[in-house]
Amino acid sequence: MTIYKNLPTLDLHGEIKDIAVILVKEFIKDNYKLKNKEIIIIHGIGKQILKKAVHEELRKNSFVEDYRLDPFNIGQTIVTLKL
Repeated sequence: MTIYKNLPTLDLHGEIKDIAVILVKEFIKDNYKLKNKEIIIIHGIGKQILKKAVHEELRKNSFVEDYRLDPFNIGQTIVTLKL
C-alpha cells in the first residue's frame, strides 16, 4: 500500500518466534529513539504464530501507544509509538 511506503518496516518472514520477539523489541526501541510515530511490522499470515507473538509483545511494550492490523493486508501490523 503506497500510504505506508515511507514508514519504517520490519519484515519477520522466515524468523522463528523467539528471534522475532527480540527483533520487534529492538525495532520498537530504535524507532522510539528516532521519534518515529508509526512503524510497520510484517508478520505474515500463515499459522499466525508470529502474529500472536508480535501482538503479545506490543500489548506489554511501554513504548507502544496503539497497534492494529492493516485493513488492506492482514499480514502486517501498524504500530503507533508514544512520543
